[in-house]
Amino acid sequence: MADGSSETKSSNQMWGGRFASGPDAIMEEINASIGFDKKLYAQDIRGSIAHATMLAHQGIISAEDKDKIIHGLDTILSEIDSGAFEFSRRLEDIHMNIEARLAALIGPAAGRLHTARSRNDQVALDFRLWVKEELQKTEKALTGLIAAFLDRAEEHADTVMPGFTHLQTAQPVTFGHHCMAYVEMFGRDRARVRHAIEHMDESPIGAAALAGTGFPIDRHMTAKALGFREPTRNSIDTVSDRDFALEFLSIAAIAATHLSRLAEEIVIWSTPQFGFIRLSDAFSTGSSIMPQKKNPDAAELVRAKTGRVNGSLVALLTVMKGLPLAYSKDMQEDKEQVFDAAESLELAIAAMTGMIRDVTIRADRMKAAAGSGYSTATDLADWLVREAGLPFRDAHHVTGRVVALAEQKGCDLADLPLAELQAINSAITDKVYGVLTVEASVASRTSFGGTAPSEVRKQIAWWRARN
Repeated sequence: MADGSSETKSSNQMWGGRFASGPDAIMEEINASIGFDKKLYAQDIRGSIAHATMLAHQGIISAEDKDKIIHGLDTILSEIDSGAFEFSRRLEDIHMNIEARLAALIGPAAGRLHTARSRNDQVALDFRLWVKEELQKTEKALTGLIAAFLDRAEEHADTVMPGFTHLQTAQPVTFGHHCMAYVEMFGRDRARVRHAIEHMDESPIGAAALAGTGFPIDRHMTAKALGFREPTRNSIDTVSDRDFALEFLSIAAIAATHLSRLAEEIVIWSTPQFGFIRLSDAFSTGSSIMPQKKNPDAAELVRAKTGRVNGSLVALLTVMKGLPLAYSKDMQEDKEQVFDAAESLELAIAAMTGMIRDVTIRADRMKAAAGSGYSTATDLADWLVREAGLPFRDAHHVTGRVVALAEQKGCDLADLPLAELQAINSAITDKVYGVLTVEASVASRTSFGGTAPSEVRKQIAWWRARN
């Protein structure tokens, strides 16, 4: 890299002589973005190669200059990849760092690269490329998490556990069915990712500062070269748009919320009071003072990451909410939020996938808890409607009296003598005992999307065909 005086000169030249001296230390500190936007180096170089190739194809620059530019950019890419490249805060951002190094490598030809483009459409391109690639990684990660849940659901399609509402025992379900609830959640997250990729698949390069350019560029050529469906259609919107970043953060926030709900269940289920699962040592830690402890730290950290992701979404929404068209420097604050959220989400999905694959399911504890809290009471009410012909509201009332009797006697519904049941309602017969076990309860829930093992297996097969 050039020495400090050369960098200052390059920085001043960037402004075309408007300023007699470089910005003072405070302005330099607030203005510089190289500390974080250097993450965009590969996208910046990729976009510049496509732009230079198009300029030469259109006869705007010479083939010789294009070849020099591309060779120089390839060299810079190798330098950055190897760690040999020296980034300079005086050059503000990734674009000027690369351009300054390119000038040092190939001379005046480097100055032709910026023909028919602005840093406004350049950063929009770099950032959009990065977000698109990150969404593709997220899609792959979610597919792996869904696969982990499908495997556990298939293993435990018959494993009975309590289903909860208000964290109170409600009705028996199967653990396989519970796993499939998360498949649905993360499947929706993946669908949102896919839609976002399709939605943002437009190339910003060529919009220039805000009004387009008078050079005879071919934006469709650069769009195709960069893997976009087509170029954007309005140059003002192009440089002021960060919807793609907001969509990414929105998707990340929803997915993180789903991960947090799962993490909360893992924390609860791994307690001695529940004992539904046993986490592997790989995703647990001990206590510095209590040797008996096995803490679900990985799940707790996944739960906490949601706060960071949500904060990033709110931060960028707040940055964008009052900006007039077109570009404003406020938009420099977009990248750190997205980078942080992407890192948090990527780590959380990976950790949760590992936990789901490694966790030990304690089916005996789940089954023992499944019948607690009179979880088959609804089955009794349904039996009274189906077999005794009672209106559901009457059946509900009768069932409430039966539950009260069981509570008084301190026994389960299936342990109540027939005579005592008939004293509450004479239509009850001994056939009622066939629906009062948790196994009979889950087996009966054969409605589409229900918890019956047969139905769970159908849903697993449907998802396996699409995962």
